[in-house]
Order: sequence, then structure tokens, then C-alpha cells
Amino acid sequence: MEDEDASGGAETLQLSVDRSSPVPLYFQLSQQLEAAIEQGRLAPGSLLGNEIELAGRLGLSRPTVRQAISSLVDKGLLVRRRGVGTQVVHSQVKRPLELSSLYDDLEAAGQRPATHVLVNTTEPATAQVAAALGVAEGEEVVLIERLRLAHGEPMAHLRNHLPVGLLKLDSAELEDTGLYRLMRSAGITLHSARQAVGARAATAEEGEQLGEPEGAPLLTMERTTFDDTGRAVEFGSHTYRASRYAFEFQLLVRP
Repeated sequence: MEDEDASGGAETLQLSVDRSSPVPLYFQLSQQLEAAIEQGRLAPGSLLGNEIELAGRLGLSRPTVRQAISSLVDKGLLVRRRGVGTQVVHSQVKRPLELSSLYDDLEAAGQRPATHVLVNTTEPATAQVAAALGVAEGEEVVLIERLRLAHGEPMAHLRNHLPVGLLKLDSAELEDTGLYRLMRSAGITLHSARQAVGARAATAEEGEQLGEPEGAPLLTMERTTFDDTGRAVEFGSHTYRASRYAFEFQLLVRP
């Protein structure tokens, strides 16, 4: 095992390669760099230095380092800047498919979440919202629209409908924390959810909101959340930047 120091400009990162492992050296390096980016140990804007410097620090060949960096450039995690070196762009959030909020997932991943509340009002329920929440079509429901950011970059547009009278939702509180935290604080026990994940191209308006060009790929999620009595307490219709976000889940083999 060889341990070397690779400076990210603002911090020091310890990397290691195991030459006795069957795992290719470039892959060992790329996996460690990716983990450091995802965990926030290499923040956006951090410099790794150029390939020659990294190869010298790690005792690896330049082609090996170039291959590791290229794999992360292809993922959008690193960028090569002439005269500067290799720089961290951002990490892609990998969110587990479970009943959790984006705010909590970002915070747990060290992504420094922030929220801009765009809409906090009531409106008549559409047929889709009425069916999800179990109310009559046209009945007043709460509508909340938020822009969720990580490290100051737009990450997702969140559109949530809730039954009127479920809880008071203050815009200032919604900008300080996540919706599910506020619901739990109000004594609502979140029990289960029905969720559908999809993808489509961004409209011009969505692209402007999320910092993506029109037609860029977006991930979509629709979720109806139920409390421990079986009552529908929230219907969410969200869009996420595919360049910054991925759903992650585990598959089990049936016996």
C-alpha cells in the first residue's frame, strides 16, 4: 500500500493505491477522488493540480492519472482548466429511494442545502392532485413551490400540495429547513409513500430556473405520502437536474 498527499488547494487529501489489488490503479484513484467529492472533503472549486504533479505525488504513471481524471471529467465532477489544473466542479447527489426529504439527504451528504420559496398559497385541486390527496376536485389545497440549492447551485424544483389545515407552513421556516421536518414537528407521523420516477427534457423556463439549457435531461418524481392512519398528507411533483442528481436503490434477489 502506498499513501501520498494530494493537495486540493484549500485542504489536504490522503489517497492510497494498492498495487497488489486486481482493481486497476486508475479506478482506485478515481473512486477515492469521487468519494472525497461526494463527502465534501473536496469542495467545489478545489484544485487537484495537473496530471504531472498528481502522478509525481502518487508515484503513478501519467496515463494512469489521466485515465482516472478523465473518468471524473466525463461524470461532470472535475474540469480541466488551462493554466490552472484540474478543478472540482461539484458532486452528484445520489439519493436513496426511501421516504426521506431532499433537504435531509443533502445535509447528511454535507451539501449545504438552501431553499428559495417561490410560491406559498392555496389553489383549487386539479383532478390529479385531488385523486392523490383524496379530496374533491376543485377543493382548496395548499401549494408550495421551492427551488432547492446545494453549494449555492440550483438542484431541484419542488412542487408540493397538502390538505388545507394540515399544518401552518411559514415561508421563512420552509427556507430554513425541510418540509418533512416541519410535518414531523407538527406531530404528523410519516409512514409510507407511493412514488414514480421518470425523465424528460427541460422547458425553457425550467432550464432558466435550474441553470440548464432548454432540452437538458431532467429527472422527475411524483410522490404521495401517507401518515400512520393511512391519510394522504402530501403530493409532490418534483424535477431534478440529471447532471447533479441520481436516484440510487438496492435490489434484492428473491429466494
